[in-house]
Amino acid sequence: MELNLAPKFAQKIFEGEGGTYYSWSSAEYELLKEAKVGGGRLVLQPRGFALPHYADSNKIGYVLQGSCGVVGIVPPKASQEVVLRLKKGDVIPVPSGAVSWWYNDGDSELIIVFLGETSKAYVPGEFTNFLLTGTQGILGGFSTEFNSRAYDINNEEAKKLAKSQSGVLIIKLPEGHKMPHPCKNSTDKLVFNIDAALPDIHVQNAGLLTALTAKKFPFLGEVGLSATLVKLDANAMSSPMYAADSIQVVGINGERALDTKVKAGHLLVVPRFFVASAIADGEGLEYFSLITATEPIFGEFTGKTSVWGALSPHVLQASLNVAPEFEQLFRAKIKKSTILVPPQN
Repeated sequence: MELNLAPKFAQKIFEGEGGTYYSWSSAEYELLKEAKVGGGRLVLQPRGFALPHYADSNKIGYVLQGSCGVVGIVPPKASQEVVLRLKKGDVIPVPSGAVSWWYNDGDSELIIVFLGETSKAYVPGEFTNFLLTGTQGILGGFSTEFNSRAYDINNEEAKKLAKSQSGVLIIKLPEGHKMPHPCKNSTDKLVFNIDAALPDIHVQNAGLLTALTAKKFPFLGEVGLSATLVKLDANAMSSPMYAADSIQVVGINGERALDTKVKAGHLLVVPRFFVASAIADGEGLEYFSLITATEPIFGEFTGKTSVWGALSPHVLQASLNVAPEFEQLFRAKIKKSTILVPPQN
């Protein structure tokens, strides 16, 4: 099967005074369906409020921009919400079925990208959000009689309960409206700032790589996902590996599956075991990646843990069809190489 790996921009799903929500469509990007992953982007204006909802997929949110975000989460089986403060670089897991709301308490845009695993989703390759309130909310879907009996209120009260909120998905709260304060001592357990974390790999003039797994951030285990953040300096390169301005991806039968330039806002899906490499332009390159496993396995082709270096000399000579002298040269270069490569002089 021929795979179309070309990166895609998200499509605008909703836009209002309080903000905008974008989603990557599995109909437009079929690889999402094949890889069973999904993505969305939430942009909240100041005082923008994303109404309480839950989704059919485990996902993680990564704050791209903003310093005064607030999120409330009611995990499955919990009886009380947990309110957390969010800022740029924060990673927050959102389990499937967990009710959450999102609010921008600052004076500039709050942007959060969501990436997740959709194997059990209603629409494979996409998140389906179920709103609790608003014109598309669950309350409004039930009849007045049902709401009246369920909540032990009269018909007028039931109508008020279901119909008072006329907004959809994202609204803008009036100035002065009070929202809950973040819970003390909860943020460190439920939110991890990957920007501030000590990188796993840092190469001078090349950049850094930070891996985030359940071992480092236990709450990630609740959603069965992991993540990486790569920041490449100007004209630096991330070496080929499997689990990105100029990216090459090599897939089945050694064929180059993708050779393209990526832009801010692109989503790129790299299938399992395909090998990818990226080169930054003069402005550098930063990308956040989702891995649909709690303990991901990475295959590296450079550095001290390179698979080339692990092979015995005779096997490497036979596999590459080269003389012993060239095999020794190649092995010596591999030992000195790094996953992140500085620009050439």
